[in-house]
Amino acid sequence: MASSVAKPGPGNGYPMKAQLQIMVLSAKLKENKKNWFGPSPYVEVAVDGQSKKTEKCSNTHSPKWKQPLTVIVTPFSKLIFRVWSHQTLKSDVLLGVATLEVISEVVQTLQLSTDRDQTDVVGDLSVCLDGMQVDPEMFASAAEANSQSESALWEQRVDQSGRLYFVDHVEKRTSWERPDHSPLINPWERRVDPMGRVYFVDHITRTTTWQRPTMETVRNYEQWQHQRSQLQGAMQQFNQRFIFGVSGEIDDRSCQVLPFAEKRTDSNGRVYFVQHTTRTTQWEDPRTQGQLNEKPLPEGWEMRFTVDGIPYFVDHNRRATTYIDPRTGKSSLENGPQITYVRDFKAKVQYFRFWCQQLSLPQHIKITVTRKTLFEDSFQQIMSFNAQDLRRRLWIIFPGEEGLDYGGVAREWFFLLSHEVLNPMYCLFEYAGKDNYCLQINPASYINPDHLKYFKFIGRFIAMALFHGKFIDTGFSLPFYKRMLNKPLALKDLESIDPEFYNSLIWIKENNIEECGLEMYFSVDKEILGEITTHELKADGGEVLVTEENKEEYIRLVAEWRLSRGVEEQTQAFFEGFNEVLPQQYLQYFDAKELEVMLCGMQDIDLADWQRNTIYRHYARTSKQVTWFWQLIKEMDNEKRMRLLQFVTGTCRLPVGGFADLLGSNGPQKFCIEKVGKENWLPRSHTCFNRLDLPPYKSYEQLKEKLMFAIEETEGFGQE
Repeated sequence: MASSVAKPGPGNGYPMKAQLQIMVLSAKLKENKKNWFGPSPYVEVAVDGQSKKTEKCSNTHSPKWKQPLTVIVTPFSKLIFRVWSHQTLKSDVLLGVATLEVISEVVQTLQLSTDRDQTDVVGDLSVCLDGMQVDPEMFASAAEANSQSESALWEQRVDQSGRLYFVDHVEKRTSWERPDHSPLINPWERRVDPMGRVYFVDHITRTTTWQRPTMETVRNYEQWQHQRSQLQGAMQQFNQRFIFGVSGEIDDRSCQVLPFAEKRTDSNGRVYFVQHTTRTTQWEDPRTQGQLNEKPLPEGWEMRFTVDGIPYFVDHNRRATTYIDPRTGKSSLENGPQITYVRDFKAKVQYFRFWCQQLSLPQHIKITVTRKTLFEDSFQQIMSFNAQDLRRRLWIIFPGEEGLDYGGVAREWFFLLSHEVLNPMYCLFEYAGKDNYCLQINPASYINPDHLKYFKFIGRFIAMALFHGKFIDTGFSLPFYKRMLNKPLALKDLESIDPEFYNSLIWIKENNIEECGLEMYFSVDKEILGEITTHELKADGGEVLVTEENKEEYIRLVAEWRLSRGVEEQTQAFFEGFNEVLPQQYLQYFDAKELEVMLCGMQDIDLADWQRNTIYRHYARTSKQVTWFWQLIKEMDNEKRMRLLQFVTGTCRLPVGGFADLLGSNGPQKFCIEKVGKENWLPRSHTCFNRLDLPPYKSYEQLKEKLMFAIEETEGFGQE
């Protein structure tokens, strides 16, 4: 039996609190013939605003968990046990409910009933808890007083579908959970601003939040603070990120634009060019000579320069090159040498840096921030500038640490502020998944009344990072990068953020849902901050049954919904700020994975560490294909290794601990090479599991050709 440790609660009239450990043992559920698969049950324990859940058991009416859950309770607390069946494409189904007083016996077998009718028994649930020693008379008086005081604060109602919900008269909102008006955990205080909005104050850290603090949110915040304290130690590794051996910084004092020319600025801030070969100066960029214009190139086109500084144009649509400007029809050179088409990331970066230089303005701007109030200071100053001024050289000042900023201080500011964006108290971004530490917009961000202003600020900040060649600490999800590039989202993109949801849609696509008896409609349920709402995928979707004939439309619509999740307003605010600093058209030549490298940088990939932390399936460490694989990796430069790493894991970023700490969709997951397919197949990757499917090729040359084709020629490194 699990033990608990009683802890005295805070004074000033607060009820006594204790830590209670509950062991959820097992359940027996009535069988439902309509459920073709059988339920996938898990237990949720709710008490005084806290909510803890067990792991789910798959497809069983007799689940066994034996899982401990710890909660904080008071003498008048009531434990509510809800048994849910996990649903991937719909909101989870409530199978049964049971309640229990905290002073009950240690071992209990509870009757589960439906939410509407307590006499309708649907099974039983076995739990074991370490009963607290409390005075029954004290419990009775406390419970009675609590009931009388709360009756005026919230109200219980039933909706048209017979579902129980609650009206919170204090917060002026509805929810499926009973409103929690018990005293806040110490040292938080509830306040109301002049506009009548409720917020909460932490008197120790002197921070505020719009979200009611619970034990879980406080733990998340403490974890975030712990990560922040580790950042200083990670700065050295972060500073070693690069793109092609260059720090990524733009030297504004002088920029070598050609081997024989130099860009300079006169005393009035005007840009001019020095021709070292002829020892002359001119106002016009020698690479353009009047032939370039500000009009953007057509979709899929890119401009590059020969070693002699002559512009030529790359048509990525037809994989061809030409000296003829597609905007004017004029040639930059008569009878010039033929140039081979190459999909060259380095050339794309150089081209992007050239245009950033063209957009840059002379002189600098000062941004003064304190480390303690970094986010708010940065927000106030970035939003106070004219957006185009943010293209000037940055001079970041931390008071008390004054000195000339040659890029290092600015680099640290981008690094620290990008982590600050993740602060859970701001409710702006969230992790894409349980073990996916890429960021996506939090649908609950509206709890912060100023969230759209903050998203516009973050849009400016991310555009500044790209424009000034600085790296950020935490990257975004693959679908978010594609939105930045104005590229259409695909069903495959779901796999990187929600593999379970993606696999469910693939199952629907590949199986006859009518034969399986699945009853689905063109609507989905979503839960935000405890409030469940139904979203119709099409007009009157709640009445349209999904069939074999229309399931392709359903898959497309539900995938679009899952990828957007109702954050269009926040996304629009982000890109409003982004485009003010750096119009998205300047990113059009990159794919999503290349954009991640631009924002997060590359790390030196340690081949020995990679080999040490790789596992094999149906291959042995001594298999000839494995030997050839590592021979190829050894011959690659760091950029090619990065491309392969992205192809298999979905990201160019390694954890602080290197390959040993790689994460998959279900937790720690080492790099894996599996023997799959026939020798004429291309290699495939499973980014959720960091797995490379490597066919049994017959020669080193064949393996090299197939693997390089997979990572180079497939758009987005084979993950589109």
